[in-house]
Amino acid sequence: MDIEALKTATLTFVEAHKAWTPVIAAGLAFCESIAVLSLFVPATVILLAVGALIGGAGLDFWPVVIGAAVGAAAGDWVSYEFGRWLGPGAKTKWPLSRYPEMTQKAEGFIGRWGVAAVALGRFFGPARALVPLLAGVLGLARLPFQLANVASAAVWAFVLLAPGAGLLAWFDR
Repeated sequence: MDIEALKTATLTFVEAHKAWTPVIAAGLAFCESIAVLSLFVPATVILLAVGALIGGAGLDFWPVVIGAAVGAAAGDWVSYEFGRWLGPGAKTKWPLSRYPEMTQKAEGFIGRWGVAAVALGRFFGPARALVPLLAGVLGLARLPFQLANVASAAVWAFVLLAPGAGLLAWFDR
């Protein structure tokens, strides 16, 4: 199944089952945020299209944003915990072992910015799933990680879905 077919099938399902949209947004954001899985699921493209459906199909904006934020935060949390569990040995395993330069750049990014790297990394494609994994590998403290994770997930979900949902039209209501 190609990306366009997956996007079309998802959007058709969302239109037919509007009540499930927050759950679908959560699942897509989870897939987009979790290490390795994000390589196979084109969730950003689909979530942008879901944002357009919010405005066009009369879906409630905030439940979808909350669903996407919860999914994104959960995906990063799983990646972080997986990184803590694997420890430094994670860098010798696929996919990190195939991209040592990118792994080094992400480690440098975390070393330079600390917990802020978690929040900033969410907004950059390849870093979105890699930074939480490496934050766990590097032993970044859980509470600061989770605070940055949840806050950035909420902002990311809003920024991703609001334009398609007709942000200005929503504020005019």
